[in-house]
Amino acid sequence: MGRPPAPTAGVSSVSESNTGGTVSGEDEVVDLCRDLIRIDTSNYGDHSGPGERLAAEYVAEKLAEVGLEPRIFESHKGRASTVARIAGEDPSRPALLIHGHTDVVPANADDWTHDPFAGEIADGCLWGRGAVDMKDMDAMTLAVVRDRLRSGRKPPRDIVLAFLADEEAGGTYGARYLVDNHPDLFEGVTEAISEVGGFSFTVNENLRLYLVETAQKGMHWMRLTVDGTAGHGSMTNKDNAITELCEAVARLGRHEWPVRMTKTVRSFLDELSDALGVPLDPEDMEGTLATLGGIAKMIGATLRNSAAPTMLGAGYKVNVIPGQATAHVDGRFLPGYEEEFLADIDRIIGPRVKREDVHGDKALETSFDGRLVDAMQTALVAEDPIARAVPYMLSGGTDAKSFDDLGIRGFGFAPLKLPPELDFAGMFHGVDERVPLDGLKFGVRVLDRFIDAS
Repeated sequence: MGRPPAPTAGVSSVSESNTGGTVSGEDEVVDLCRDLIRIDTSNYGDHSGPGERLAAEYVAEKLAEVGLEPRIFESHKGRASTVARIAGEDPSRPALLIHGHTDVVPANADDWTHDPFAGEIADGCLWGRGAVDMKDMDAMTLAVVRDRLRSGRKPPRDIVLAFLADEEAGGTYGARYLVDNHPDLFEGVTEAISEVGGFSFTVNENLRLYLVETAQKGMHWMRLTVDGTAGHGSMTNKDNAITELCEAVARLGRHEWPVRMTKTVRSFLDELSDALGVPLDPEDMEGTLATLGGIAKMIGATLRNSAAPTMLGAGYKVNVIPGQATAHVDGRFLPGYEEEFLADIDRIIGPRVKREDVHGDKALETSFDGRLVDAMQTALVAEDPIARAVPYMLSGGTDAKSFDDLGIRGFGFAPLKLPPELDFAGMFHGVDERVPLDGLKFGVRVLDRFIDAS
C-alpha cells in the first residue's frame, strides 16, 4: 500500500457525520491534523522543499467554510502563510493572536515505524512529521474556531489567526515577513499563544504540572572559518586549516557552560520543589534533572548557554590540503546573557577562527501573571482537576520572537494531556513523532474554554 494522497484545495477527509449533522471540534480535530500531516511541508532551510502553499490553501479553505475571509501571503514562490481575523464581542478590548507554523523539518521514511507523511493512526496516536511540531496545534486551532463559528459563539475579544511558513528556518519567509511588511494585520494585538507549552508532566496521581512557555533562549547560528595554507597532502604543513578548525570545534563542543539561573527557570524549579515535596539543591542540578524523566533534556538546556557544532566542511580531494575549512554551530543564549555568551565563544575558539552569524535572534522572557495566565489555569483545571500551570523556559525559539517586535507578549500554550511514559521532548524533530488522539481532543476542549476565559 502506498502513502495516502495529500488533500488538495476543495478536497478533505473532514466531512459531515454519518447522521447528517455537523461534526464538533473534537470530532474533526484528528482528521484535520491528519490532513495537514499528509501535506508535505518539509523545510530544508532554503527554497528546495515543497513549500507551504498547499497547506496555506487548505487552512484558508477550512476557515472560509465557516464564514471567515482568510488571506494568503506568499513571501516567495511556494512560501505561503494564511491570516484571518475573528471579530469579538468587545472590539474595544486588545486582540489575541493564535499563531502556528505549517512547515516541518525533513524526515527520512526509512527511519520511521510509520511513513512520516502518511498520517497513520496506531497505538492510540496519530503518527507523522509535525504531529507535535506543530500541526497538532494548527489542527486544534482550526477545530475550535470552526466549531465556535458554526455554532455562532463569538470570542470575547478579537482573535487574529496566523498559520505561518518557515518557522523551522527562523521565520524569514513567514512571521518575520508579515511583521516587517504587513504589521497592520496585527493591529490591536497585545498577547499571543503558540507552540511548545501547555503539555503535561505527571508528578503523581494527585498532581499534573502543565508547562507554559514564558521564556525562550536566543540564538546565534554561526559559521566558523579558518584560512590556512593549501598544499600537497604528502608534505609537511603546519598551517592546516582543518586541524586548526577541528581543535577549535572540539574545544567548543566539550566546553562546560556555567549554570546561570534566570527568573523563569528559578520559578519552574520552585514549583517543581513544591510539587515533589523536597528541597532542590542548586549545587546538584543533575540530581534535579534526574527527577524529570523525558523532559530533562529540554529543561536542562535552559540552565546554561550552549553551542553545539552541527556541520563541517573542507577539502575536495584526499591528497590536497585545503586552504579553508568551515563549521556551523547552533548557539543558544539565556535571556540577559548574550554578551557573556559571545565573549565566551570568541575566547574558546581563539583568534585564528573567524566567526560570523548565519541567523540570529533575541531571547525572550515575560512574567507568569495576568488574565491570560489565569485563563490557562482555569481552562486546564476544568478538564483536568489535578492540573497546575507552571512557567518554564524553552531551549529553542519560536515565531514569538518576531511578534515581540510588535509589542506582543507571547506564551507557549498548545495544551496536551500526555501519558506519563511518552517521551514528549523526544518527539520534536525526532523519529516516530506522534501525538495521542485523546490529547488532541483534550486540547480542543481546553482551548475552547481558554478563549472564553481570556
